[in-house]
Amino acid sequence: MDFNEKLQELRKRKGLTQEELAEALFVSRTAVSKWESGRGYPSIDSLKGIASFFSVSIDELLSGEELVSIAQNDHVQEMLQMRDLVFGLLDCAMALFLFFPLFGQAENEKIHIVSLLSLMSIPLYMKVTYFTLVSLTILCGLATLALQGRQVRFWNQFKSGFSLLLSISGVLVFILSREPYAASLTFLFLLIKGILMLKR
Repeated sequence: MDFNEKLQELRKRKGLTQEELAEALFVSRTAVSKWESGRGYPSIDSLKGIASFFSVSIDELLSGEELVSIAQNDHVQEMLQMRDLVFGLLDCAMALFLFFPLFGQAENEKIHIVSLLSLMSIPLYMKVTYFTLVSLTILCGLATLALQGRQVRFWNQFKSGFSLLLSISGVLVFILSREPYAASLTFLFLLIKGILMLKR
């Protein structure tokens, strides 16, 4: 008997609905429905909760193959959460551009290094471009951190690509506008993201 069948049997023995079981395990009814239909497995923590709730051992709930599958899935989820955390922190770190001296400003035939907020010697459209890029990247980082672990299908599907696109755009814009410090730091962030993506 597979895990999904065992879970259904244990639930029905106790006379519980999926919603009641979900409340007892502190998960959503959708999660219980997914487990019982064989469309997924619970995490290790949820599995321990199920075993404790029904007073059975984990070995009684799962076959060896199912246990390996859950362990692998948990490992993948941990890696994705770590990647999201790093992506989010790197994107939020773009706030440094607002306050740290990373931009060249010509004053009295000399170049002074100033923060984005203090940068005055460039055309307005360029400053708007810088602010837009930095602001969008920070917002992307905040959203990534705030929604970490949440089941938001659209966001989960595109967040990494959006973050990478913003970083690539930043590198190109800062290189083309001859801002080597800003370009180098943005490229460093992009490089770290690229390495994490390759470790998938």
